[in-house]
Amino acid sequence: MTIIAKILPYLQIILSIILIAAILLQQSSAGVGGALGGGDGGGLYNTRRGFEKFLFFLTIVVGIILVASSFAAIFIK
Repeated sequence: MTIIAKILPYLQIILSIILIAAILLQQSSAGVGGALGGGDGGGLYNTRRGFEKFLFFLTIVVGIILVASSFAAIFIK
């Protein structure tokens, strides 16, 4: 258990950096006008394909792993 307790903070730092990068690389279809209550471009639906789909799933998976490692860190200490 002590090895896991020593590795876990570094794993969380790496996961958080990957999560931040994955979130920042995603494109947002809503610009500043959409964020402030403006028009949304007519409500067009855009499906994710290729790298955008990979980033979307990567963000979800890394987020789940980060939350799980945070809970593990609570229970180990």
